[in-house]
Amino acid sequence: MATRTETYAAVDAGSNSFHMVVANVVEGRIQIVDKLKEMVRLAGGLDENLRLNDEAAQRALECLQRFGERIREIPRANVRAVGTNTLRQARNGKTFLKKATQALGHSIEVISGREEARLIFLGIAYSNFNDAEQRLVIDIGGGSTELAIGRGYNAGLTESLYMGCVNMSERFFKSGEITAKKMRKAILAALQELESIETRYKHAGWESIYGSSGTILSIRDVIKARGSTESGISWGELTRLKDDVIAAGHYQNLKMEGLPPSRAPVFAGGVAILCAAFESLSIQQMNVSESALREGLLLDLMGRLQDQDVRDQTVADLMQRYNIDAGHAGRVQQTAVNCYRQLRDSWSLENNVKQLRWAALLHEIGLAIAHNQYHKHGGYLLHHSDLPGFSREEQLLLAFLVRCHRRKIAPEELQTLSDDIQQKALRLCIILRLAVVLNRGRSLNPLPEFRLTADDGNIQINFPDNWLAEHPLTGADLITEAEFLAAIKTTLNFS
Repeated sequence: MATRTETYAAVDAGSNSFHMVVANVVEGRIQIVDKLKEMVRLAGGLDENLRLNDEAAQRALECLQRFGERIREIPRANVRAVGTNTLRQARNGKTFLKKATQALGHSIEVISGREEARLIFLGIAYSNFNDAEQRLVIDIGGGSTELAIGRGYNAGLTESLYMGCVNMSERFFKSGEITAKKMRKAILAALQELESIETRYKHAGWESIYGSSGTILSIRDVIKARGSTESGISWGELTRLKDDVIAAGHYQNLKMEGLPPSRAPVFAGGVAILCAAFESLSIQQMNVSESALREGLLLDLMGRLQDQDVRDQTVADLMQRYNIDAGHAGRVQQTAVNCYRQLRDSWSLENNVKQLRWAALLHEIGLAIAHNQYHKHGGYLLHHSDLPGFSREEQLLLAFLVRCHRRKIAPEELQTLSDDIQQKALRLCIILRLAVVLNRGRSLNPLPEFRLTADDGNIQINFPDNWLAEHPLTGADLITEAEFLAAIKTTLNFS
């Protein structure tokens, strides 16, 4: 019997470099078959108004086009691409992402800083697994620095700080000149960023420390090239390296073995951040991991495809934290899925049932704040919370569905979503609203079988004979709902 092999790919559109990893999964084991990396320096393309300039955008698009050629034959479901800090910040990010999706051939999800930290922790655990010890993970990217503490594959504490090797170098070493005064200012600025998490992280504690990604790998390589027998980075070696970087006087003079010329312009900023991390958290020795965000993406993607989706656990945790009526939420979910299955083909809703399930389970989350306008409270909570596993677009969609599951469907809320998913979001919202209306009485008795059909502007619900006559309140609720839907040019008929 032939061994089944599945191929997966993960793309990390970072602030400094773009990475891609391709892997075969054979009998549950991951075999990395290809790695690609290009220094794009996307963060350097942000102007003072946080708009991505054409030059940086073009470099990124050309890189993504090359990546896209490599993964063209891989099944779409087996590919995941994410963007990090620069794409979180860029005010013209939506415009760029449309072009980027075309170049890569796959959509690019922008993830939050804490989700990035979680995935980095997962990637490091992939190649350095040990569930017996608590570990601290630090990753210095181009535009942000992620930290996480956890055990095994689970990061219990995650944080993202707005400092990376690119923006720190732009801020303190813009001319290329490196002096002791500038280095100390850079370190102090990084210490200020770390100040907000220092006590919390030290209190959590750790048994081991791992660093990852370009800056830390380059620092390790330079130290190793100097004859160090250590496998990682020590405080003494890092201090000596910092002094040598200052002595060089300019990034163009950083002719160090182990340091790629392309990284030299942002090396001083990265060294300053790592020195601050060692100083703030009293680190003496750090291990270094070759794995990082892209490997974490692979593991997370495989989990989703094998029904081990961390987003399901996130929703379950929210239900427990906000004391949601699980019985009622479950009945709304069941009705919503029933409606979805009847309308999936006519409304082109393939692969959207999970978003609908989660929204149904969380539609009453706002009751934890107040009953009055609880749908607005719920939308706000989901918009602004850190939701492990969710991309920014997924989180905005979830917030929209909960915000608009009752009363008026606010057009301004729909505008928070990208243009290409607005129609889908509106249709999922209508399904959720119908499910909520049909369960408004909170009855434990199951709903009757009903038939639901729809086209672009018309919805028809057919109930068993006499059922509506026996349930006049439901009929009244459907009349009210028809009035709300009429405002978005949708006709609801029922009999």
